[in-house]
Amino acid sequence: MIDHTGVAVGDYQKSKKFYADALAAIGYQLIVEFPASVTGTEGVAGFGEGGKPDFWVVSGTPNKPPVHVAFRVGSRTMVDAFYKAAIAAGGTDNGQPGLRPHYHPNYYGAFVRDPDGHNIEAVCHEA
Repeated sequence: MIDHTGVAVGDYQKSKKFYADALAAIGYQLIVEFPASVTGTEGVAGFGEGGKPDFWVVSGTPNKPPVHVAFRVGSRTMVDAFYKAAIAAGGTDNGQPGLRPHYHPNYYGAFVRDPDGHNIEAVCHEA
């Protein structure tokens, strides 16, 4: 089981705002932020739900190639809300909300590129 993951970003403040806005639609929030005195680098933000950060945004050289991260959500409505919020936050379309039956019959997902080109997805596996 994966405990946490994250992405390196070129503009920490811009990306932190993007993720705060986009992930709020699926119930994620900024839970903790660490300064350079703690991490040895500038800017580390942990997002999650229920008080436990499991997605981290780290200031630095963006991952190359860009990373794909998929957030599992409980409804198709949440996928739609994520997509709308992520686009409004400055993300770019990489696959509008919809069924992806080539994965499985109930795979409903949406894909957005973050400011560094990372492919961020919200997916629901429920009918």
